[in-house]
Amino acid sequence: MHDMVIRGGTVVDGTGGEPFVGDVAIDGDRISLVGTVTAQGREEIDATGKIVSPGFVDIHTHYDGQATWDDEMAPSSWHGITTVVMGNCGVGFAPARPDRHDWLIGLMEGVEDIPGTALAEGMNWNWETFPEYLDELDRMPRTVDVATHVPHGAVRAYVLGDRERPGAVPTDDDIEQMSKIVEDGLKAGALGFSTSRTILHRSVDGELVPGTTATKEELIGIGRAMGRVGYGVFEMASDLNREWNEFDWMGDLSRETGMPVTFAALQSIAKDQTLDEQIANMRAQNDNGANIVAQIALRGNGIVMAWQGTVHPFMRHPSWLEMENLSWDEKYAKLKDPAFKAQLLGETSTPPKEVDMMPVFMIVTQGWAAQFEMDEDFNYEPKADESIAERAKTAGKSPAEYAYDLMMTDDGKGFIYLPLLNYNDGNLDFLEELQQADDTVNSLSDGGAHCGTICDAASPTFMLEYWVKNRDRGTISLAHAIKRQCLDTARLYGLNDRGLLKPGYLADVNVIDMDRIKLGKPWLAFDLPAGGKRLLQKAEGYDYTIKSGQVTFKGGVVTDKRPGGLIRGPQQVELLEAAE
Repeated sequence: MHDMVIRGGTVVDGTGGEPFVGDVAIDGDRISLVGTVTAQGREEIDATGKIVSPGFVDIHTHYDGQATWDDEMAPSSWHGITTVVMGNCGVGFAPARPDRHDWLIGLMEGVEDIPGTALAEGMNWNWETFPEYLDELDRMPRTVDVATHVPHGAVRAYVLGDRERPGAVPTDDDIEQMSKIVEDGLKAGALGFSTSRTILHRSVDGELVPGTTATKEELIGIGRAMGRVGYGVFEMASDLNREWNEFDWMGDLSRETGMPVTFAALQSIAKDQTLDEQIANMRAQNDNGANIVAQIALRGNGIVMAWQGTVHPFMRHPSWLEMENLSWDEKYAKLKDPAFKAQLLGETSTPPKEVDMMPVFMIVTQGWAAQFEMDEDFNYEPKADESIAERAKTAGKSPAEYAYDLMMTDDGKGFIYLPLLNYNDGNLDFLEELQQADDTVNSLSDGGAHCGTICDAASPTFMLEYWVKNRDRGTISLAHAIKRQCLDTARLYGLNDRGLLKPGYLADVNVIDMDRIKLGKPWLAFDLPAGGKRLLQKAEGYDYTIKSGQVTFKGGVVTDKRPGGLIRGPQQVELLEAAE
């Protein structure tokens, strides 16, 4: 008898091969048999007519704080994700000297839009070193497995102390100390090192994050820790300024250490290189022996704007700024007042102090042709005639008034979608070829981050609903989509024990009703510690999510099972005989 048998489903095993109808047997935390299972299971799941896939592996999240207090790990866990990798983009909370706690919170709040009050109340700071942080993570069971990078920002602050500021140049001794911290972190179980080099990433005080101005000597010097340990992924978000020659040093680092380097590949107003240039430069290095991998998103990365969100078109208008200390009920009462509406619409926005943020400021406050109404049937690939500019014209209103009225719908909870990145062409056609490439991975969900602006943790569901089922301009196969979100992401980080439905692999499984798979409408919740806000989005169609052989979600509802834990270092499969 098996512990669990999932019967009669259409098995999409993660290899990219043709789906087949079969059974999956589970014993303990491992898959024991895939095919025809004659023995009974102590627990039986009828998957007839449903898809049975591996659990999804999300390699780009920011649960570094949340993972210390939250065992459900929403919203990622709501979308079939059973493994998350956090500590991306150079931000995180270890190592951390006691006098740097507030500084690290401010860095995370500014870069990833996670409320600082929630982080301050939620974290207990029972650590200083990175290995101690991993020990803290190891204490809490969860619905998912968590893994992490060693973040550049925390490492730099730990070594440089008061010298840490934009433009600071570390000494050779500083670099050696930082590299040793990363080495110790990897030996303790980190899966890599991360940094950020983009003007879009700033602390809550508006300062560029550590790493933005780092030299190649610093980055390679730190990255050599991976070569000494023998594993690790170097992850980076960057504006890819041409004069920095980013791909040159990325290639040098990968060739020297033998380890992969991965970066966020996007169409971006902040990036100096087009996406085509980024991919071409990456491939030139790979043709010369490097292993650089582009992380790509599956839709426009952008901003969900709302009155209660972090960003909206009127956020820099004087009348709005004067309401900063009012409660939402008080703000809403004013917003409903026609006189206040006329006053606000008659004002101009106060520009930001940072000159390099002007392009973002302009598209947020005046980019009506690039902003779209998030109605019930919104599909994240909107056409030009669906923009605020065009709908305002049809309604006989100014775009600003149309946007104001739109956000007032649903008792002031209406949403506007601004695809700030990845939507230069007004469609997602450019992603079709990239999703077929072996040197790219589906990523950039930012799960747990940008709480008041996006909810891309739902990316796996979007992949199934839109890219596999509903996209009029061209779809991808279900088998390929599952491979992209399971095997490909797991292998990049050396997680060789998951991402496939085969004997010996972790019993991380989704049972999915593809007829019902659908994203729900986003909403703003205020459920983080200290009442912090976050955008959330649920899904229909996940009948079961199973982590390490235990059902963590049934019918989209969380159970009391918490089999997930901390991943320490690369993982290998346990080869088993596939037998009854």
